[in-house]
Amino acid sequence: MSRLRFDERVAIVTGAGGGLGRQYALDLAACGAKVVVNDLGGSANGEGEAGSSMADKVVEEIVSSGGEAIAAYESVTSGESIVAKAVERWGRVDIVVNNAGILRDKSFARMSDKDWDLVQQVHLNGAYKVTKAAWPQMVEGGYGRVICRN
Repeated sequence: MSRLRFDERVAIVTGAGGGLGRQYALDLAACGAKVVVNDLGGSANGEGEAGSSMADKVVEEIVSSGGEAIAAYESVTSGESIVAKAVERWGRVDIVVNNAGILRDKSFARMSDKDWDLVQQVHLNGAYKVTKAAWPQMVEGGYGRVICRN
């Protein structure tokens, strides 16, 4: 059985420091993609200090397995900066996996406007910002895949 390959393709995976995002990054790398591991750090509910350790660990896993990866620690609302890292390193972007998200485990009646706005910023606006920044690269390269998991 032949395996799907992404040799010489460049993928950005947001929220790739843990959970499904981490697995997406590892799987894409195992299929030959060069991967930008984007993760702001902090907890799943969007609280706590931003940090680089989560993204760095995934990059280390990919590199130690023979793959190519770099970390991007920006918020997904800074999509242009994340895409710029991929283009600076590898000259292109071919795949975007919009996986970043934050958890607000509250019923609709208990959710505050602030919580709602933050969820929208990460899930909706973040996916838009990263995809919008990557789109011209995909068009220019004649190839593109966008996956929205959030």
